[in-house]
Amino acid sequence: MSALFISRVTIKDQAKFQEYLRLSKELASKYGAKLLGSGNTPRALSGSHAPHQLAVVVSFPSMDELDRWHDSEDYQALIPLRQDASDQEITVYQMAN
Repeated sequence: MSALFISRVTIKDQAKFQEYLRLSKELASKYGAKLLGSGNTPRALSGSHAPHQLAVVVSFPSMDELDRWHDSEDYQALIPLRQDASDQEITVYQMAN
């Protein structure tokens, strides 16, 4: 079953964030990841709304592949850059397709 990675992002340093995006996208593609979309200007239709600037949705072939990517030494090395560049609330879902 496929898995979704959803991140709500507040950018702290635009240049570092662009570098993080480039490197993480390149690495995630090795694990079968596909960017489904990103968007800004969020608005809540229902419930509370935590402030953020951007949402990113990425599909992985499986939760195992998502975990392999996230737990890889290469991605773990990118986490300090991610943290310098942005604040992110990351949620993953295993899809029931």
